Amino acid sequence: MSESLGDALPKEQARVRELIIQYLDPVLCGAGRVAAALMEQDLKKTDEAVMSGDVVEMIRMYEKLKEWE
Repeated sequence: MSESLGDALPKEQARVRELIIQYLDPVLCGAGRVAAALMEQDLKKTDEAVMSGDVVEMIRMYEKLKEWE
């Protein structure tokens, strides 16, 4: 059974938020700041899509969030 966007998107947002924490680890001496900032921008765009009910943008942002490692 496939997972719905309504279930999958929040999980992906949470995963990326955890990545941000890892990228901002002081051990990296700031090396992950740019990537973390870009992730934050993607999360903001995702939140805006969710709040506006723009399903097409939600799908696009879901796919974009999945690219972060």
